[in-house]
Amino acid sequence: MDSHVGSTGSHTSLKPVAYIFSEDLVKTSSLLPSNRNRSLLVYSLIHAYGLLTTCTDQTPQRFLVVRPRPAGEKELLVYHTHDYLDYAMAQSSDAQNLLIASEFGLEDDCPMFRGIKDYITQVAGATLTGAAVIRNDVSDIAICWDGGRHHAKKAQASGFCYVADCVLAILFLKRTVPSAPSLKKPRVMYLDLDLHFSDAVSQAFHKPGSTTTSQVLTLSIHHAAPGFFPVAPLASLPNVDDPALDPFTLSVPLKAGASNKTFTRIWPIVERVKDIFRPDFVVVQCGVDGLAGDPMATWNWSLGGEGSLGWCIHHIVHEWQGKKLLLGGGGYNTPNAARAWAYITSVAGGIPLSLDADIPEYSGYLHFKPSFTLDVPAGNMQDQNTEEYFQIIEATYEPILSILHSRMVSPMGMTTDCS
Repeated sequence: MDSHVGSTGSHTSLKPVAYIFSEDLVKTSSLLPSNRNRSLLVYSLIHAYGLLTTCTDQTPQRFLVVRPRPAGEKELLVYHTHDYLDYAMAQSSDAQNLLIASEFGLEDDCPMFRGIKDYITQVAGATLTGAAVIRNDVSDIAICWDGGRHHAKKAQASGFCYVADCVLAILFLKRTVPSAPSLKKPRVMYLDLDLHFSDAVSQAFHKPGSTTTSQVLTLSIHHAAPGFFPVAPLASLPNVDDPALDPFTLSVPLKAGASNKTFTRIWPIVERVKDIFRPDFVVVQCGVDGLAGDPMATWNWSLGGEGSLGWCIHHIVHEWQGKKLLLGGGGYNTPNAARAWAYITSVAGGIPLSLDADIPEYSGYLHFKPSFTLDVPAGNMQDQNTEEYFQIIEATYEPILSILHSRMVSPMGMTTDCS
């Protein structure tokens, strides 16, 4: 199966795509307990395909490798608390006070680990570097596959996430650009494609019952079921009759087996949200734990074809206006995560690889057995998202989109802070 993704689009940038990378970042990210060595395999496959060095006399350079710097304490404190950072970055795993560790979420799925201080500063710094690259007009698209930690809260680690890099990036991008002629307040749209709800990001910018407009809109497309992590009220379809409704905090919960067909069906809602909000920046969390073959075994999404992850990213990067920051996220089949992010990197650069492409013979080659090809095809799981459910989603969103439109056309004010 080929990619069905073209190499150009109406908003394809002539500037090279910024790829955030350093050996220190890959080494440190590969220590993450839930995804050991994933960062290493992702970068090694992208390197093996020669994507970051594609430059000939006939073809302009499509990528600019940007070395990140670690985030400083002041940058982390823009969102995180002193107490959380002091404890999480203490580097000591011996004789920990279990009550304090529990308070900060540093247990169970988020254990302390050797190198956690470097991990927090490096990942936050990498995502902020990507944000700075697009904000400072160096590039229109930036990629940081080590970012996308959408469960980390202000004072608590959660869901394999230790640092709220998504929130930090959004807060950075929404600041007025000093060089802008009109000092216009930028609008930032956060779109989350991970299997799991973006609880920490959505909650960070949620304004219950607000009647004003907002610089930030969050839209999470995720799986939702009783007891499925994370359990949060905001993970449900928005309710137009709820007094706490915030039309800038949106969710599209999907049932088991979500496939390309599902995303094709709901994508017009995503497009309408984007068209109404008109973002200057789009931050996309590209978690790949919804792809077929992931240990989560919940969705049946694939990498190519109409409605696929690759199809969605192509639309965002090459057809949407505004600048884009692509981040990583979940994905626990490490070879498939490498396949997906290598392919999306090529799509973002306007030089999409064929999904039939063989894995290059390099040191990581044997990780990609048995197919030894790039594609992540759909499996046999039944899609439980029915036409009746799609109609419920559409009926729910009609009044929500009307409210959103009215806020954007006649704003009563502008919220600028982050709760």
